[in-house]
Amino acid sequence: MKNQKRTTIYDIAKKLNLNASSVSRALSNNSNVSEATRKLILDTAKELNYKQNSLASNLRKGHNQTIGVIVPRINQNYFADVIAGIEEVTYQKGYNLVICQSNESSSREVKCVDTLINQHVSCIVISLSADFEDDKHLQTIREHGIPLIQFDRVAEHLDTFKVLNDNEQASIDAVTHLIEQGYKRIALLEGPQNLNIFRQRKAGYLAALEKHNFPILPELIKENAWTKELGAASTKELLSLPEPPDAIFASTSDFSALGVLEVATKMGLKVPEELGICGYSNEAFTEITSPSITTIDQYSVSMGKTIANLYFQEIESSDKDNTPKIVSIKPKLIIRSSTLKNNPEDLTTD
Repeated sequence: MKNQKRTTIYDIAKKLNLNASSVSRALSNNSNVSEATRKLILDTAKELNYKQNSLASNLRKGHNQTIGVIVPRINQNYFADVIAGIEEVTYQKGYNLVICQSNESSSREVKCVDTLINQHVSCIVISLSADFEDDKHLQTIREHGIPLIQFDRVAEHLDTFKVLNDNEQASIDAVTHLIEQGYKRIALLEGPQNLNIFRQRKAGYLAALEKHNFPILPELIKENAWTKELGAASTKELLSLPEPPDAIFASTSDFSALGVLEVATKMGLKVPEELGICGYSNEAFTEITSPSITTIDQYSVSMGKTIANLYFQEIESSDKDNTPKIVSIKPKLIIRSSTLKNNPEDLTTD
């Protein structure tokens, strides 16, 4: 089936024997067009099923009511919820979102940035990919005069607006909880250390051990175990040690924690009696596993709203001072059955 040609202002002008500029002014509610002419043009536009090209219109105005969002993975609840929070605010303001997925690839992330710049978005919001190394593409955003808001995974040295979680304190809370439950050998599954969030979570793990006079044992720290498959592989290695851990903090994600739980189940280990498991991000499935998984809620929807409000209140505001702000959101430890060795009742801690 052949696509029907899109109606333009020139089609309206031809039908009414008017100049295209007159049609354009009427459609833009220009006061220089009489009410009679405006009504005639609007009625004809409706008759011809004319739809305004919003991108072209915004380019003429030098402003595009569209915000670009780049996330590592759209199919993770955390990032999906952040996007939902952003959209809830932007929709009320009459803005649209263009959502891109880097799929944890820095080269794909660069292409996403180029695409959004070419679409003349009014702001770019980004959480960095796992193999992030170079910030040239982020610098390019600023060179084009486009406001940049980083969240969660950020280039710390880059002076931009940032919305973050207190990852270090969240990890301290998680490890402290494990210690209080009586676990003695607590392993860490860590993510790529080129990313700020995973460095901070590791720092929290180490700080909690030091505070409680626990030894720091390198064999209990597994690098880059940040997916379900990598979490499972690292768990097999940890549990094969002469002195295996009795608790594993999957600081990278709940998917990694799920890998831990699956291995423990296959090996016949009792959770939490023989192995405590704590994840990170409060993915929906953590409530329905058996046992349910202790995790850390990052308040992702609230983070998304904070990001959007930061744009409207600080960047788009007419009285802005252009001083980048860093907003920190405190996560919450959600205590569930997978770590409650000494208490059969589920608890949470603020």
